[in-house]
Parts: sequence; structure tokens; C-alpha cells
Amino acid sequence: MEKQVSEIEKIRQQFDAAPYPRIPLDQYPTDMKYLTLYNMVTAYYLRYQKVVETEGKLILDAGCGSGFKSLALAVANPGARIVGVDLSEQSANLSRERLKYHGFSNVEFHALSIYDLPKLGMEFDYIHCDETLYLLPDILAGLKAMKAVLKPEGIIRTNLHSRNQRRQFFTAQKLFKMLGFMEETPGPLEMEQARETMKSLKDGVTLKANTWRPEMENNDEWFCANYLLQGDRGYTIPETFEALRNTDLEFISMVHRQKWDLLDLFQDPNNLPTALGITLPELSLEEQLHLYEILHPIHRLIDFWCGHPNVSTPRQPVMEWTDSDWEKALVHLHPSLKVPPVKQEMLNCISKVKMLELANYLPFIKETTLLMDSTVVACILPLFDQPQSLKSLVQRWLQIRPLDPITLQPSDPNQASMLLKQMFTTLEEIGLILLEPQSAKD
Repeated sequence: MEKQVSEIEKIRQQFDAAPYPRIPLDQYPTDMKYLTLYNMVTAYYLRYQKVVETEGKLILDAGCGSGFKSLALAVANPGARIVGVDLSEQSANLSRERLKYHGFSNVEFHALSIYDLPKLGMEFDYIHCDETLYLLPDILAGLKAMKAVLKPEGIIRTNLHSRNQRRQFFTAQKLFKMLGFMEETPGPLEMEQARETMKSLKDGVTLKANTWRPEMENNDEWFCANYLLQGDRGYTIPETFEALRNTDLEFISMVHRQKWDLLDLFQDPNNLPTALGITLPELSLEEQLHLYEILHPIHRLIDFWCGHPNVSTPRQPVMEWTDSDWEKALVHLHPSLKVPPVKQEMLNCISKVKMLELANYLPFIKETTLLMDSTVVACILPLFDQPQSLKSLVQRWLQIRPLDPITLQPSDPNQASMLLKQMFTTLEEIGLILLEPQSAKD
């Protein structure tokens, strides 16, 4: 226990000295990809296949740091109440100042350990614990504390550093501990000595080759977060799932699940070696993710959503929907995209008959380029005002495209319906639109 108290105190001191992230107070989050990720609707839709209202929801930013992510949560979830906690009192104070600067009053911040969350006497609809859990000496205690303040249908987003991807940085941290640079909070002297140590190594030395970034040499925040971070630990997929089992939390999904697609690692997914072709379909989700991290450990974070077990029925993939399912569904535009700049860009695409670049707005796209035809953009434009039925969007499609461009005959409503179903299935997978079965509505 003395060791844990000591580690916690070192972490507190480090972030009191340098609250993270070091983003100017007046900077405001506008990146659509960032805000879509911070919108609790994204996680709720993924688990429950329903679109929730953020008005009146209670959101916890556990490990709020300097408050920029708390600000993003406030912007991305209109009408929600944001509560932030951080071990560092300096960080909590800066968060409070940041949200006040940007005009958010429905917020509060506390200098509090995640272990002590039950002391707040609140239950939350959504808990955001980003870049924090892996710093705790006891992640099980951290997960249990978050679960204790999570509403029955609530969702937690949290993450752990990947041991496989971060292996060389953990080695560097061991080196600097041996040299005495991390006995107390690293200051300018320790940081400069660590820099000189790394620069003194030959470029071919493994530690330098795998961690040194010349362009980041003078970036103190990056340097501390990688070489001199107190309490930093790495985990594997099996350890992550074991922690969830030990705390009776249910894994929902990787946050960037499309970027953990195991089949993407093979040259021809449809022509795998026999052993792989037989084995892969039999693997559990945990085993698939573990195999991914073994084959291709490129993700710094094991970033995932979880929640109370057995509170939802398994959602039916859209590609398996029947005609009856489609008839009952409502089509939504993701709420984070219902903002004037996105609408104006869509109007420009329609008026100039050009493609819309979707990768500018969505965090869940694997391709660097994904384009939407201006006709499709025109079809979904009413979603800015309110959700629509498939039938109403088919009717709009027929107005936009009354003739078949090949035969010049009147467009077939059945073919238009099939086409829109195919397009919406793709757009739902990348998060542009949300398809809500009528039965999922409250």
C-alpha cells in the first residue's frame, strides 16, 4: 500500500506541475471527427441501436486534466451536465477556468481520485476516462469505482496503453528511472538530461531507433508523456478482458473498431491459408483482437467502451434487416454533424455537383478517401431538420432522379429502395447516419 500511495503522489505532483494537455485556454474544439467521438450518442447507438437525447444527461470526465476534453464533451453533448474529477488540484482549477471562459456553467470540477468517485454521491449516464486508467496502480479498483457510479444503462469509455506497441517507451522509462530522473517530478534539468542521453546514442541503437522523434525533441509535453511519465503501464488484450471480467463489466466495442479488423491484415482475405481459414471464424472477439495486436501492434491505446452486463439485447446488424425492419426504421444524421459548416459544405457539393469528402467528418473511416455522390448528399439533406423514414427518402430520391440515367425511363421505386438500403448500410457502418428501429424508441 505504501508503494501505491507513493506512486499516486508522484502522479499528482507531475500533473500539478504540468497539467495535461497543454492547450491554450481560448482554443475551442471544432474538429467534427473529434466531436463525433466525444458525443455519447455514438456509444449509446452502438450498444442500444437508439438515438438518445443529450439534454439533461450527466457525464463524468474521470481524469479531466486541463479540461480540454471536458470542453469537448460539453460541446459534443448539448444540454448535458459535465462533472470532472482529477487527482491534480491544479488540473481541476484549470478545467474550471476553461469551461467558464467558453461560457459553460452547467459544469463542476473536483480534485478527487478516481478511487473515490462514490464520494460524489452521483450516478452518471456516461463516463469518459481517457488517457488515465493506465496510470492507476490498481486498474481493477479504478474500474470498480467507475462502475459504482454508473447508471444501469450507462456506458464507460476508457483505455489502457498497449504493452506491445509501447514496449520501447517503457524500456526508456526504466532507463531514466535507473538514472534517477524520475525519483521526483521531472523538471527542466531532468528533461534536458534525458534529451541529451537520447541524442548521444547512435541512430541505429534500438531504443533510439524505435522511440526518438527529432521533430518532437523540443516538445516538452510529448517528451514527458513518453519518456518521463510517472505511473505509465502497458496491458494486452487478454489482460484488458480479464480486468473487465474481474469487475463484472461487459465489453461493448473498441472505440475505433474498424481499425481492429483482423482480415485487413491479409493480402487476400478471401484466400487465406487453410489453417487460418479454418481457425479465424472460430475465434472469439477477444481472441481476434489479441491476434491483431500480436500481428500488427500499431495502436498505442486499447480504447474501448464497456458497461453493466446483460442490460441490452444483441443488436441485429443492419445488413441482416428484413423489409419490415426497414419500414419501421428512422434514418438520422449523426447529431455531431448537424452543424452549419457541414450543411454548407453539403449545399456546395449539391450546387456544384461535386463529391463530398466524408473522411473530414468521421473518425471511423479506414480509407484515407471516401467520397459521397452529390445526388446522395441531396437525398439525405432533410436529415438536418429531422429523422426520416426510408419511404420518405425513397420519394425524395425519385424526385431528384426521376429518370433512369441509362434507359431514360421513369426510375423504379423498388430499385431506388434497394439502392438506398445499400447506401445507408455503408453510411451506418462509418457513423454518418444512424438507423433506429421504431421498437428501440422510448
